[in-house]
Amino acid sequence: PETGRADDQLKIPDRLPVLPLRDLVVYPFIIVPLSVSRERSISAVDHALAGNRMILLCAQKEKDVEKPGQKDLYRIGNVAVIMRMLKLPDNRIRVLVQGVARARVTEFSDGKEFTQASIEKIPEPVTEGNLEQEALMRAVKKSLERSVSLGKTISSEVMVVASNLESPGRLADLAASNVEMRIEDAQEILEVIDDGLSAGVMPPT
Repeated sequence: PETGRADDQLKIPDRLPVLPLRDLVVYPFIIVPLSVSRERSISAVDHALAGNRMILLCAQKEKDVEKPGQKDLYRIGNVAVIMRMLKLPDNRIRVLVQGVARARVTEFSDGKEFTQASIEKIPEPVTEGNLEQEALMRAVKKSLERSVSLGKTISSEVMVVASNLESPGRLADLAASNVEMRIEDAQEILEVIDDGLSAGVMPPT
């Protein structure tokens, strides 16, 4: 996953189609390819492409659930814009999405073709720099560098972006998207949005 610019002024509707994700959490400003094979998920993507190209990405609590309902999805997800879509011969599709903003689901609605959600956008915190925060950010950047030296595959573009980021929240999201962790831990980072290093992320090891 890489990071890119998302339009902070993008108008996000109050209701969006839902794309459930197996074993994956996507963060704001991160660009990531997704493989979509389930019929309801493809319908959700088609609906988004026919409109404003925006979709809500919600992680499943259990990746093996084939037809996730309301109780199977986390209620904090990520609004994303579908940048590109490719139909494959086996009826699957590949989409390239970019995260735009965290959102809280106020209500799920299981429609006939796909699930929709009424949402509230969660503003990204604005933090004032302090010495502790700067030290944490340096630790995260050094840990990413150490991960690369130990063989972790992180693109040079991501490393350049990380080294130049001054927002602790975006650095936390970028680091979280490039280290391996359990879905529960990744979701916890997505949900911590009130202070400090946006996600309270520990430096990756």
